[in-house]
Amino acid sequence: MTFSWKRVNAILQKDFKDFSRNTAVSIVIFLPIILAAVYGRMGLDSIQAHYMNINMTFAMVGTYVQCCLIAEEKEKNTLRGLMLSPASTLEILGGKSLLTFLLTIIIVFFSAFLSEYKPANITIVAFAIVLSTLFYIGIGTLLGLVAKSVMESSVIVLPVIGIFTVGSFVTAWTEKYPILKVAEFLPNVQLIELAEKVEQGAGFVQVFSNLGIIGIWVVVVFALTVVVYRKRMID
Repeated sequence: MTFSWKRVNAILQKDFKDFSRNTAVSIVIFLPIILAAVYGRMGLDSIQAHYMNINMTFAMVGTYVQCCLIAEEKEKNTLRGLMLSPASTLEILGGKSLLTFLLTIIIVFFSAFLSEYKPANITIVAFAIVLSTLFYIGIGTLLGLVAKSVMESSVIVLPVIGIFTVGSFVTAWTEKYPILKVAEFLPNVQLIELAEKVEQGAGFVQVFSNLGIIGIWVVVVFALTVVVYRKRMID
């Protein structure tokens, strides 16, 4: 079976209609923008401040919105219809992720603009942001497939929002609590570390390890997502 952009586009259009009708979900995309505008007016210009907002965008848009959209499909039994359609796993998951991907990138751009974040190397940072976006969408898809309803999805996604938004501050306590060193391998912490290196003039070679760790997270979460998705196909 060949990959069909027509089927992906059809899924994208359906998701956009569902998203625009669900104000409880669609309103969250404005929260990071409002926070970024506040940061810009307060003159907060540290990497930690910028990336707390960017990581919030990933969690609130990339994960929360994606999780709710998938859970809503399950609750309405329309996801099963997609599974039984001629569309492949890649087409369905790609189509279901495309809207969230576009929204996340757009919100990150406007948030960075409003908070006046200007990275020293836009190419490296943009690549890292795209890679991170894929991870958070993967988490959202996985949680959406596990959740039994939209209400449940909005609850199980809360730990993700907490860990990947303010969890980066845990690294400040690693000297006192060595066990917390594992937090240094979280994708949000790696993204902040990458951004700090970029501001010091680092190139792709110097940040390759950070990109590699984020990439491993992406591969793992999408592998789990495909396994859970295919299990739902035969349930």
